[in-house]
Amino acid sequence: MDFELSEQHQLLRASVREFCEREVRPHAKAWDEAERFPHELVPKLAELGLLGIRIPEEYGGAAMDTLSYAICVEECARVDGSLALTVASHNGLGTSHILSFGNDEQKRKYLPKAARGEWLAAWALTEPGSGSDSAGMQTTAVRDGDSWVIDGTKMFITQGSVGGFCVVLARTNKQVPPQRGITAFVVDRGTPGFTASKHLEKYGCRSSDTVELTFDGVRVPDSHRIGAVDQGFYDTMKILDRGRISIGAMALGLGRGALAAAVAYAKDRRAFGKAIAEFQAIQWKLADAQTELDAAELLIYRAAWLCDLGRPYGPEAAMGKLFASEAATRACNEALQIHGGYGYTREFDVERHLRDVKLCEIGEGTSEVQRMVIAKNMLR
Repeated sequence: MDFELSEQHQLLRASVREFCEREVRPHAKAWDEAERFPHELVPKLAELGLLGIRIPEEYGGAAMDTLSYAICVEECARVDGSLALTVASHNGLGTSHILSFGNDEQKRKYLPKAARGEWLAAWALTEPGSGSDSAGMQTTAVRDGDSWVIDGTKMFITQGSVGGFCVVLARTNKQVPPQRGITAFVVDRGTPGFTASKHLEKYGCRSSDTVELTFDGVRVPDSHRIGAVDQGFYDTMKILDRGRISIGAMALGLGRGALAAAVAYAKDRRAFGKAIAEFQAIQWKLADAQTELDAAELLIYRAAWLCDLGRPYGPEAAMGKLFASEAATRACNEALQIHGGYGYTREFDVERHLRDVKLCEIGEGTSEVQRMVIAKNMLR
């Protein structure tokens, strides 16, 4: 397998990197400290095609492949993990669910506005009592004539209060095993009973919008149902596979950004009469981080490559996400260590990268879940 990037992919990387350096880096620290979602950035993201990465051109999207998707998320994360999370979740979860399993009417209604940035997408799976055990959800949707009535609470929902629509998973049949009784619905912002009940204060990715959502007698017509009744869990697992590629790419970008900062600092910082980059202890930290991140890149790109070929890629996505997230956490931690006391202050970006990267070991399935996925495939 040849993972050399095509000229098109290289141009995409350069374009997103230039945009992030110009439009994001000068403000990322302030957005993080204020825990403020940067609404003003949304139209610019849409103009660059970053809100319609995988959406077909007929719906106003950029129609990029999965490798391009990974590159876009990676480059955003080099500068700001919060931005990377916004781009990854909008494209890979809510929008992707409609693109993959929605009908023509749903695609025509939601995808063009998502690509233009008029509506950001949210995706509601996790609940206060069900995270890794996603099939254990308690949110219900009960059929009432030509409508469904949704009740329940969802937790840790990205774009939950700023999204124009939300794809929500709910239990529709309690008489069958959990995996066979879940259905997906799309709920528009402003629907009575649908509220962002609590904004969450987070350790990292603080300028990404993350909330608790409440569904209190939310009534939606059957035309808002996505896919077949009671089959939503299986569709969800397919969405998560691609999502793991994007979170792995996010981790990779955060690690790359922190490592670049560490290299620059090590060359500039002097101790005992010379640059600390000349000390073997520092060189070995840099070498280990570079090696692990390069290996993570190959794993992530392999999963994206398989996905674009239409071949099975679930275990490969799990391996990429697992290794990239843990390698990037180590890289960010060592980058902060190289910065010494300055790294522990907010004067340098490495502390923000370290806070942001921890999410990658949790979101889209924890590291423990990834190991379960990999092992089950091996033992099948």
